[in-house]
Amino acid sequence: MISFDEWQKIDLRVGFIEKVEEIEGKDKLYKMIVDFEEEKRVVVAGLKSFFKKEELENKKAVFVYNLAPIKLAGIDSQAMILAAKNSSGEYKVFFADESVKKGTKLE
Repeated sequence: MISFDEWQKIDLRVGFIEKVEEIEGKDKLYKMIVDFEEEKRVVVAGLKSFFKKEELENKKAVFVYNLAPIKLAGIDSQAMILAAKNSSGEYKVFFADESVKKGTKLE
């Protein structure tokens, strides 16, 4: 369990996935360029087995915005996309409705 004060530290935001790129030699990872309105960030995610690039590009999704950067495949990943595994073992991303502006904080 975490306290409510700890929960308030988590910054979940809507980001617009502008571009999805292959990472040479990596069969599970994509490099994404994500626009959060006030800045763009690079996000590396292990979604390649579950999504074609076209299924992610130009979509809004929910990200953990204030996660400390981590190096994945030699690339600094500056946020984390939220996804859940379904009963078939496939990841499903939490996409945001088109009416929600990029950069919006979840409440």
